[in-house]
Amino acid sequence: MRAVVDDWHTAPLDAKLRATLGFLEKLTLHPNDVRPADIAPLRAAGLSDEAIEDAIHVCALFNIYDRMADALGWWLPDQAGYDASGRNLMKRGYLI
Repeated sequence: MRAVVDDWHTAPLDAKLRATLGFLEKLTLHPNDVRPADIAPLRAAGLSDEAIEDAIHVCALFNIYDRMADALGWWLPDQAGYDASGRNLMKRGYLI
């Protein structure tokens, strides 16, 4: 996990995750440059269209919330709060 947070480009990742992170990086940093051809490496790595769509939704929502938080000065928890949230998610997962 630490290696991914430090630099996902050099972290030991499987092909699906590496392809997904590369695509999401481009989608976040250069959205006007994203083309249908950018999906080909994800499909080649074995991702389904549903998985690709899920990744795009998560990325888009994160980017929206991140910008809203910055613009509106939302309160963020300290490290202990994030740790508690992570433990809770590991116990129950995301509720859908």
